[in-house]
Amino acid sequence: MVRYGKDERRRILEEELTRHPFFTDEELARRFKVSVSTIRLDRGVLGIPEVRERTKVFAQEAYSTLKSLDDQEVIGELQELVIGERACSTMVIEETMVLSKARVARGHYLFAQANSLAIALVDAPMALTGSVELKFIRPVQLGELVVAEGRVAKRKGDKYWVDVVLMVNTEAILRGNWVLFAKDREDVRETEME
Repeated sequence: MVRYGKDERRRILEEELTRHPFFTDEELARRFKVSVSTIRLDRGVLGIPEVRERTKVFAQEAYSTLKSLDDQEVIGELQELVIGERACSTMVIEETMVLSKARVARGHYLFAQANSLAIALVDAPMALTGSVELKFIRPVQLGELVVAEGRVAKRKGDKYWVDVVLMVNTEAILRGNWVLFAKDREDVRETEME
């Protein structure tokens, strides 16, 4: 990235944080080739809180709209949720999530984050995964922050097509396409009795 003047840098910084609100000051400093204190000053002038505060505000709003899952069923931290449209969650890869020899995240943690985000997008008391087409692009290292972004591509009746991408920084590490079914709790009970 080229060097910018102060006003131009602040304008672009504001746009970047609108698109990618989970960037840390350190990541932004590297991207703009300035010091961390310059980024903090720019954020202060623009009235943009630090990443922890931005994350907390997004999370509170997202959890209040959750419909198809309970709070504890979401894998990762829900950051944004507009049911039937788009959602975002974050997850830091911890020691318990990595393979002991390879030191990379176990795939089922990444799948669980993506799957729970896809289910959260369904506008129903319950959602069931019908099928998933999934591609792991690269391994995720211990300590990396995984940002999952999902969007409803199509809806027809009780059937949803949801696209989810998991990223580390701006690099995609997993892509998937879900087909989900919206269900009322009564629908599930009837199926169990048959």
